[in-house]
Amino acid sequence: MSAAQVELSGIERVFHLGDSEVHALRNLSLTISAGEYLAVMGPSGSGKSTLLNLLGLLDRPNAGSYLLEGRDVTTLSPDEQAEVRSARIGFVFQSFHLVPRLSAAENIALPMVLAGIAAAKRAQRVTQALKEYGLDDRAAHRPDELSGGQRQRVAIARATIMRPAMILADEPTGNLDRSTGEEVVRLLEELNAQGVTLVMVTHDANLGARARRQLLMEDGAVVHDSAATPCAAPT
Repeated sequence: MSAAQVELSGIERVFHLGDSEVHALRNLSLTISAGEYLAVMGPSGSGKSTLLNLLGLLDRPNAGSYLLEGRDVTTLSPDEQAEVRSARIGFVFQSFHLVPRLSAAENIALPMVLAGIAAAKRAQRVTQALKEYGLDDRAAHRPDELSGGQRQRVAIARATIMRPAMILADEPTGNLDRSTGEEVVRLLEELNAQGVTLVMVTHDANLGARARRQLLMEDGAVVHDSAATPCAAPT
């Protein structure tokens, strides 16, 4: 898998609530190297999810530029952004976001269906993904017939089936018990070890500490970046 490099420069995101303005992101500039493992932390309302939505092209900034693999994606049309999102970015959410009426196999195949990939190729990739994520015997099960950990594995398989360059994970262990959460994080870390850029939003300090780089956000700004301070030598 290839990895994505991200360059944000002077990003502003303002939401209008009645007569008031909420500055969700304030003059944010950030570079994420290809293949990096980054944890984004901070209190509720600090801008973590807004940042993730912008990185995932689910939202547009009011000002600033976003270069993804050297291309300014803020200038693209919604259709062009959707193409980039489909081909280069995978999402893993706290609440799984699986389609209830589809089986595990059908949920995993969904991004390929939307991308117009031929049925034979879809079937081959889904079979491989089910095997890789230990879901062979759950292929025909709908989400309500799966455990939380199985649902999150289906979600990760779906997020990676298009072989994205970057995975964005928003509180991926939030609805899981600790041991199942550990398993899910290991799966994401294995993908990062294969070269995929991994950006994870988390409230869990222990989980954040596993990342090679930590960002702390407050009031729409980065108040601490571990890459800007000397790091302890690895043990």
